[in-house]
Amino acid sequence: MILDLRSQKLVGSMPSSIGNLTFLISINLRNNSFYGEIPMEIGNLLQLQHLNLTWNSFTGTIPSNLTYCKQLRSLALEYNRLVGNIPDQLNSLSKLNYLGFGSNNLTGNIPSWIGNFSSLRGLSLAINNLQGPIPQDIGRLSNLQIFQVYGNQLNGTIPKSVFNISSVYYFSVTQNLLYGELPSDIGLTLPNLEVFATAVNNFTGLIPVSLSNASKLSVIELSQNSLTGNVPTSLGQLQWLYRINFEINSLGSNRNEGLRFLYFLVNCTSLQVLSFEDNFLGGELPKTIGNLSTRLEIFGLGYNRIVGSVPAGLGNLVNLTRLSLDNNKFRGSVPESLGKLRHLQGLELNGNKFSGMIPSSFGNLTSLTTLHIEDNELEGNVPPELGQCTSLSVLNLTGNNLVGSIPKELAGLFSLSISLALANNSLTGSLPAEMRKLINLKEMDISHNKLSGEIPTTLSTCVSLDRFIANNNLFRGRIPESLKGLRGLEEIDLSHNNISGEIPDFLGKLPYLRKLDLSFNELEGKVPNDGIFANESAVSISGNHKLCGGPPNYNFPACPTQKDPASKKHIHTRIKEAIIISVTFLFLLLCSFAACYTVIRNSKKGDLSARSTRERQSEHFDDDEPTLANDPSLAAKITYQDIFKSTDGFSEDNLVGTGSFGSVYKGQFQVFDKVMAVKVLNLQQRGALKSFLDECRALKSIRHRNLLKIVAAGSSIDYQGNDFKCIVFEFMANGSLDDWLHSKTDEQYLNIIQRLNIAIDVASALDYLHNNCQVPIVHCDLKPSNILLDEEMTAHVGDFGLAKFLLKSNESWNKQTSIALKGSIGYISPGTGFAGEQATS
Repeated sequence: MILDLRSQKLVGSMPSSIGNLTFLISINLRNNSFYGEIPMEIGNLLQLQHLNLTWNSFTGTIPSNLTYCKQLRSLALEYNRLVGNIPDQLNSLSKLNYLGFGSNNLTGNIPSWIGNFSSLRGLSLAINNLQGPIPQDIGRLSNLQIFQVYGNQLNGTIPKSVFNISSVYYFSVTQNLLYGELPSDIGLTLPNLEVFATAVNNFTGLIPVSLSNASKLSVIELSQNSLTGNVPTSLGQLQWLYRINFEINSLGSNRNEGLRFLYFLVNCTSLQVLSFEDNFLGGELPKTIGNLSTRLEIFGLGYNRIVGSVPAGLGNLVNLTRLSLDNNKFRGSVPESLGKLRHLQGLELNGNKFSGMIPSSFGNLTSLTTLHIEDNELEGNVPPELGQCTSLSVLNLTGNNLVGSIPKELAGLFSLSISLALANNSLTGSLPAEMRKLINLKEMDISHNKLSGEIPTTLSTCVSLDRFIANNNLFRGRIPESLKGLRGLEEIDLSHNNISGEIPDFLGKLPYLRKLDLSFNELEGKVPNDGIFANESAVSISGNHKLCGGPPNYNFPACPTQKDPASKKHIHTRIKEAIIISVTFLFLLLCSFAACYTVIRNSKKGDLSARSTRERQSEHFDDDEPTLANDPSLAAKITYQDIFKSTDGFSEDNLVGTGSFGSVYKGQFQVFDKVMAVKVLNLQQRGALKSFLDECRALKSIRHRNLLKIVAAGSSIDYQGNDFKCIVFEFMANGSLDDWLHSKTDEQYLNIIQRLNIAIDVASALDYLHNNCQVPIVHCDLKPSNILLDEEMTAHVGDFGLAKFLLKSNESWNKQTSIALKGSIGYISPGTGFAGEQATS
């Protein structure tokens, strides 16, 4: 009898009654959501031959009662949450041909009795917390084909007997504490190798030349060790190679022949990954580099000692997604041919001595997400064609000799979301107004240039900005008051400019500001006392000779007592009147009564003028009292008092739920005459403010029956004088889908029709967000707790705090994708099965 329930999306625990199915010979529950402990009663299944519980959430220890299942051929418990040691009782399962305990939380040593399983062909103990050495007895497994112990804390050397198991084709000991030299004859003793991975250990010595004898080798992973010597040219004989990773070793000798192996790798027509970053490879890149496999996706030579120019033939590798040549000694111009690499996502040319201009052909790289060209000797203007790179999220041109203005095409590149770094150049002109489009940008560094003009007020739309570095330029004018909306700012550096006016009070109220440098400008007036200004070590304002006051440690002179402008005018008027009287007295001695009358009349006019001036000065008053600021697109206007009253002072009785960034209350609003839901932000939580802004921005312009409707959004001051922000939604009477799916009562049960209707509702909402919005929106946090049900059980998708906007380019959606080596460095994912299937990162 066979029980096969794999990939059925089942949830629950395994019943102990399964031990009554004594005729079972196979159980396959792979890829479900079972949890709880594996029942000991499973040991009653004396005829069981195959047990597969992989990809579930089983906890507890491995049942020792499995020792009674002496007919077991395969025992697969990978990808669960099992703990404890591997039970010694299992040493009686002598018929096993596959033993898989990988990706759990097992501890202890690898039992030496595993060496008694003479029929064993697959052993997977990877990604646990196993310690100690690899037992010598493993070498007695003469039929072993898969040996996976990566991702543990094993130490010592690999027993020579293990290297003599000629049947092994998958060998991975990556990410342990192993050391020693790799045997020089490894390709002879392991001739069937297809995957050989010893990365992230402490191996020393040379790369075995004999590896070329293992003609089926497709993956060689030796990164992050201490290997020395040259890369064997014989690797070019391995025609099935598609991944070579030797990064972070000590290969090469800084000599010209260090790159000689590249001539021979042109024979490896299946190559996809080729990385030798962070070694000591020297010499020039061969002109034949363009003859490497056109399947090559990742080519890494960064952090070496390579000299000369970059061959134009690199442009022939049209499927490259990442090219890193950074931190070498390259000279000459950057080849225009790199513009042919249309699939390129990451390009790293920084830390060399490239000269000439940035190729305009880079505008063809529409898939590019990161571009690093900093610390070179490039000249000329920043090409406006870079504005065509509509997937670009990181651009770093720092430390070159670039001139001219910042192109408006680049300044308005909406995709820039991580960093825009143009520092240490000779750029001129003012900041383009198009920078208002950089609403997702985290960091802007334009320091050490010759930029001028005023800091644009439109930067206030860059609401995601964490760092704004603009020191050592020629900026003038005041610090815009509009920047107070950038409440996520952590660092501001405007030092060494010509900025004037007073220090704005809002700088002391930015909640996350950790560093502020306004030194060497022309600022004047009083230094604020609150916020970051209370921390002297976090603020630099020296070199502003007209500042006064502030905390005592700043040692600025006390500010002069401010006098009433009307009083000053009155004093000036009295002086004027005294002068007029004196002149009039002398004039009376020389002139007639008529002349005296004229002087008196003029004096009265002066009094009237002074009085009128005083009245005009007293008329101007700026009421800056904070009020609840609603989005213009929202219909209702409410006050903090309304919210406090409707929720009974935010009573726990009205608390609906809590989340990462705040709490949700229900309240009876008089202004709406019905119950509403209020999401109150916890502004002490890092990221809450950004979540609030993102959610408002996402919801204010979308309307759909299956999206949670936002009624009002407010920003005010609470009764304690603290910032207060909230969003008011329609109240969903039936709670969340998560409550119904995981309810422990019979009252909350969804029948098949209701589940289908909810699925259709959610699909309709997603279709609208992805295909029918003016700017497509990706929710990024869709889960049952964010799907709410109204009185009629209609589903509404809510919580858009992590939502992202996408732009459309070339009829495909741009995505920010990873550009690193597939999988973690030095990591090879386990085979999906034991019958010869291979899966690599």
